Amino acid sequence: MSDVTQKHQQLATFIQNFRHHLHRHPELSNEEFKTTASIRAALEKYEIRVLDLPLKTGLVAEIGGIQPGEMVVLRADIDALPIEEKSGVEYTSQNPGVMHACGHDFHTSAALGAAILLKAQEDTLSGTVRILFQAAEETGHGASALIDTGALDKAAVIFGIHNDPSLPVGVLGSKDGALTAGVDRFAIAITGTGSHAARPHEGNDPIIIAGQVISALQTLIARNVPSAHNAVVSVTQIHSGSTWNVIPESAWLEGTVRTFNHDTRDLIERRLRQILAGIAAAFDTAISLDWQPGPPSVVNTAKWVDFALALGKDSGFDARRVEASPIGEDFAFYQQKLPGAFIMIGSGGPHALHHPQFRVDDRALFPTAHYLSQLAVQALRTLSAETTIRDKIA
Repeated sequence: MSDVTQKHQQLATFIQNFRHHLHRHPELSNEEFKTTASIRAALEKYEIRVLDLPLKTGLVAEIGGIQPGEMVVLRADIDALPIEEKSGVEYTSQNPGVMHACGHDFHTSAALGAAILLKAQEDTLSGTVRILFQAAEETGHGASALIDTGALDKAAVIFGIHNDPSLPVGVLGSKDGALTAGVDRFAIAITGTGSHAARPHEGNDPIIIAGQVISALQTLIARNVPSAHNAVVSVTQIHSGSTWNVIPESAWLEGTVRTFNHDTRDLIERRLRQILAGIAAAFDTAISLDWQPGPPSVVNTAKWVDFALALGKDSGFDARRVEASPIGEDFAFYQQKLPGAFIMIGSGGPHALHHPQFRVDDRALFPTAHYLSQLAVQALRTLSAETTIRDKIA
């Protein structure tokens, strides 16, 4: 066995154990204090720099900078979800009601492995690599908070990963353009007039009005959005009433909108407001809308998608172009600042993200760490070569 192979096997074991530790001790968004401490301790063990940034949780590691060159950024998210785990793994969550049901423990551990691999070749890096261990992805606001610290300043390109249980281990995929959906949340409050259920004419039934609202919302897609522009509107909660013989005074609905196009996103919000105003006038009632915009679509840069897929193939993955996904991802905010690519990594299923029985196949972990490290190394080389060509032309 070569020294390199042995070191890789040791690192594979280390990051697998690290992932299992994170999985046992998941923490919710903006509460990742122990998670952050564990990451910091592991980085310090390998003498990897941690930037002094005003972050409540999460951190940014930096490698390289010995040789001049551009900056490449890798991103991993670290938070868990408020889900009771039922996966049955031996390293199951010990924090009741909290679970790494989206695989952020996998992302974090793979990024840690990449950091260690990059540290071992730091002297040869033609530039700098920053690795973002980002908090609060599940809230949709973690990326913005990290951007505000200046962590992306002077960066040239960013790469991120997300495990995909619908893809087998050994497969990775991406696509240019919109890869994930823009995510918006809405809450609708209807104020009616209560009455006895036997005398509905004396009231203004908010349940009837809510039914009209729900039916009308379906026309937002069917009669407003071009068929070539995918979009989803889903009502996911409705609450009204407390007993069988009373018409209540109010109703409340909540749901989500998923879009892949900025104009479609604006159109749906505008038409939703118009529809609610019309129904309110028709039923002589008050309807209010609380529209909460989340992350926009992840929009990948074609050049860096081609780069990431080619490198994936060279690294032994079955690298594919995949379809866009309606999941939300605040990686999109980074891409508003600089070009890059978000890549889906096969994690083997069988259960979907956010499912209480969700699990990741550990066999995907070290190959992903190695791939991330190579993304950084080869991107730096590509950027360096491009700079040389520009200088010659100038």
